[in-house]
Amino acid sequence: MFAALKEIISVVFCSCAGEGAISHPPRVCDVSEELSRQLEDILNTYCVDAGQEGVADPEETDKGPPESRNGETETVVPEVNGEKEEMRGAEDRKTINETDKDQKRVQDKKKSKGLGKEITLLMQTLNTLSTPEEKLAALCKKYAELLEEHRTSQKQMRILQKKQSQLIQEKDQLRNEHSKAILARSKLESLCRELQRHNRTLKASEEGVQRAREEEEKRKEVTAHFQVTLNDIQSQMEQHNERNTKLRQENVELADRLKKLIEQYELREEHIDKVFKHKDLQQQLVDAKLQQAQEMLKEVEERHQREKDFLLKEAVESQRMCELMKQQESHLKQQLALYTEKFEEFQSTLSKSNEVFTTFKQEMEKMTKKIKKLEKETTMYRSRWESSNKALFVMAEEKTLRDKEQEALQAKIQRLEKLCRALQTERNDLNKKVQGLSGPQVPSAETTEDCASCTTPAISENVELNSSDVCGQNALQAAPPLPPLPPAMPE
Repeated sequence: MFAALKEIISVVFCSCAGEGAISHPPRVCDVSEELSRQLEDILNTYCVDAGQEGVADPEETDKGPPESRNGETETVVPEVNGEKEEMRGAEDRKTINETDKDQKRVQDKKKSKGLGKEITLLMQTLNTLSTPEEKLAALCKKYAELLEEHRTSQKQMRILQKKQSQLIQEKDQLRNEHSKAILARSKLESLCRELQRHNRTLKASEEGVQRAREEEEKRKEVTAHFQVTLNDIQSQMEQHNERNTKLRQENVELADRLKKLIEQYELREEHIDKVFKHKDLQQQLVDAKLQQAQEMLKEVEERHQREKDFLLKEAVESQRMCELMKQQESHLKQQLALYTEKFEEFQSTLSKSNEVFTTFKQEMEKMTKKIKKLEKETTMYRSRWESSNKALFVMAEEKTLRDKEQEALQAKIQRLEKLCRALQTERNDLNKKVQGLSGPQVPSAETTEDCASCTTPAISENVELNSSDVCGQNALQAAPPLPPLPPAMPE
């Protein structure tokens, strides 16, 4: 059923993808992939769980319910998805525990009463006997009878408890299956709604209108088929519900029977004190119990036959599922062959990419070698630049010193020129006085030579200083410009 659903929904996805391939190809692919993934998750979770729960171990069923330390049977209730199933399981456990406690209390009370009456009757019978050997024989007979009755009652109780635990387990399994089927149905309905929304959005697109009309009939057929499968699922769920109700009724009947047996056991214990007086009545009661046991055995055989028929039906269904799984296996093998071809193509492309990577690696090595050479050149140029900078700083310092010396010498020259001018004025004045005293005469050559000798050394020193400054400036200007500092190479 779930495989058919999967095929139908895959067809719907394909049709939807065909409708929206023109208008929105990436979006349609994403939506279809997401919906198919959700469907696979639902099928994987619920199909796998149903298969695992359907295959039960025969050893666990034969073992019966686990007994606690006090000899009581512990009800094994599996986990059920949903709040209603949990509430029902809790109510069943409470009712079972309450019935067990009530049974124990009543049994303890009746045992205490019956023991007191039996002891008094035994004492009376023993007093009637004369010899101790007869008393011992009577006690042994009484003990043997009570032991046999106790064993038979214990066997019946164990059989009934095993049946009750098996029925409870079956009921819980059916509840699990029912809840999982409901969850699967709700999730499938949500998927159907999403598909319908997706189809509406695709219909709204103008470009895919023509193709949508062509695929409309196919989609209707697929939806009809899908509706048929949903109806089948609903029918199966109804069958499960009917089965659950039947099992509940059987559990109620078993509980009633257990109560009846307990009441009969209580009556039998109440009438133990009348055993010795009413042997005929005791024989009749034993016959009635035997008839009831035979009827119960017949019912057990009939139930066993029903279970056998049910197991045969399940075996037929499992064979059919096995055939379906074989078909799926063949299909998966074909897909695996396709994937192997694609993997070989991927390996070939990967080898080509490896070759490209090796060539790229060789080019990278060459580039690293070039970068190392360039780094060496940059270090060499940097050292040259640093040395030239140092020389420039030294020359600048020398120039500043020379400038200071030149300024001092120029100040001295100006002072000397002032002195010379003052001397010349004095000399001229003296010459005028001399001329005025001695009459007009031609100035002597000695005086002119002295003045020239006074002015020439100062002028020569000034010329030398100016020439040295000009030479230094010309040398600085004629020097080639220093290259700029290259930028630091990245490490």
